[in-house]
Amino acid sequence: MITGLLSLVFTLVIYYLAKRLYKIRPKVYLSPLLITPLFLVIGLMWAQIPYETYQAGGKWLSTMLQPATVAFAVPLYKYYNVLKKHAVEILISVLTGSVVAMFSSAFLAEWLHLDNDLITSLIPRSITTPIAMNVSQVIGGVPNITAVFVIITGLLGTMLGPLVVKLFRIENEVARGVLFGTSAHGTGTSKAFELSSLTGTISSISMILAALFTLGAAPMLISLLQ
Repeated sequence: MITGLLSLVFTLVIYYLAKRLYKIRPKVYLSPLLITPLFLVIGLMWAQIPYETYQAGGKWLSTMLQPATVAFAVPLYKYYNVLKKHAVEILISVLTGSVVAMFSSAFLAEWLHLDNDLITSLIPRSITTPIAMNVSQVIGGVPNITAVFVIITGLLGTMLGPLVVKLFRIENEVARGVLFGTSAHGTGTSKAFELSSLTGTISSISMILAALFTLGAAPMLISLLQ
């Protein structure tokens, strides 16, 4: 019990320090999503603490992720008129992006001859972590592996997103928001808010829609692959 509590505190301290460092030097390789798990793994290996013991305290962070998503409702209310005006474009774009993300993940995994557990774990990689883990469990994947793929996808989306925006000269804030929210979930949304409040808001609603579409479509995709 004490070790689990210390693990929770250790995680929070590392994340806080990583976030402070990222604020001083906002580089992708210094992202808290990369630094925190890296130092956690090093710390757990050094202290020889089993993952099960760490998870006794760390599980509370995963639990708190779900209600934290409700906070996205605040900017959604603020830009309600914009969302209403572009609702059709956002829905079609996110649906298309979600389907492409799932199919490309599945076919890439098949092409690489990965086993079924990895294929099903890879499919929900483009949506936010708590929902991705639930989808993975429903379709027969391994939630912990899915979480790793989600983090990698978020980091890559944060790195490549600004390059795509610059390369294709995407000036429209709605289009930018859909890009980050659909392809890089919460991490991309955080980056989108750095661009503008409206871009971040569109990204957050895109992230939520992508999660809903994936939740409904992933089981059908799995049935097609079997």
